[in-house]
Amino acid sequence: MIPIARPQIGKEEKQAVLEVLESGMLAQGSKVLEFEERFANFVGAKYAMAVSSGTAALHLSLLAHGVGPGDEVITSPFSFIASANAILFVGATPVFVDIEPDYFCLDPALIEKKISKKTKAIIPVDLYGHPCQIKEILKIAREHNLVVVEDACQAHGAAVGGKRVGSFTTTCFSFYPTKNMTTGEGGMVTTNSHQIAERINLLREHGSRVRYYHDILGFNFRMTDIAAAIGIEQLKKLEKFNRQRIKNAECLARKLNDISGIITPKVRNGCRHVFHQYTIRITPDFGRSRDEVVEILKKNGIGLGIYYPLPIHKQKVYQRLGYRDKLPMAEKMSKQVLSLPIHPGVTKENSAFIAETMAKL
Repeated sequence: MIPIARPQIGKEEKQAVLEVLESGMLAQGSKVLEFEERFANFVGAKYAMAVSSGTAALHLSLLAHGVGPGDEVITSPFSFIASANAILFVGATPVFVDIEPDYFCLDPALIEKKISKKTKAIIPVDLYGHPCQIKEILKIAREHNLVVVEDACQAHGAAVGGKRVGSFTTTCFSFYPTKNMTTGEGGMVTTNSHQIAERINLLREHGSRVRYYHDILGFNFRMTDIAAAIGIEQLKKLEKFNRQRIKNAECLARKLNDISGIITPKVRNGCRHVFHQYTIRITPDFGRSRDEVVEILKKNGIGLGIYYPLPIHKQKVYQRLGYRDKLPMAEKMSKQVLSLPIHPGVTKENSAFIAETMAKL
């Protein structure tokens, strides 16, 4: 079986964890601080704050920027649900804007139509490892005095114009096991604002600067030194992992580009796509339904994923909240997308087998 995802954990990560266990300092400590410094340097941001998950990163980023009840936040309907749920967590209202068909990211051309007097922020998503049009979105935000929190939970090492995501604005990353790098579970916020960094540090640790003295209502959203130790070693390998993902994507594209009815991932000029997922589209011209393709791949031992089969605004929790948006592109993509194995553990032979199996359908 070729799995859709497989964490690349080596002896370095195992040794790093053992050293933390032997030190007796298991909670947030020196390893978290080291990981934060290394990650900030990697993305090119002034500050990085490690937290317990990517969802926590989104939640705290909105709070740190003062987003709350009565505010509206524009975001994508085509993402993991945490992108929108974080808005609900702070008492604000998600406002969905449709996506671009080629890159699956928030369409900047549609944003201004959804801006109202209540709009406070925008959360664009770098889906599948392809960066959103962050420069265009930041321009719109400046014109309307809005906050931008970039969801780069799937885009570690992606870049726009040679500048890595995480350096443009307050940005959130996830280190869930399927991501391009992992800490087992965890997240990170990067920012160039000292004020935002201080606020997130306060919020993640029960609102406390000095132990047992609490200035505001906060949370226990800290990262452990165990997770950070894994993250330090994973970060050292991230560029190698990403290069292998890109190489695997190129191998698949060479075989799949000419198959009628299959649309392979596109990369916007000037962007670096780090292929968290290699997501193709199965269109009606292919001659087989996506469900049929799924079953054939499974029978051939090829793992796969459908990210995402139901847009966020169509989920039951949002339907109960009264969402009745018509977002045709997101709805269309949810019926066509199919992700194939792309992780660094996929060999050249694996990629060739995947492509040949698809070609025979």
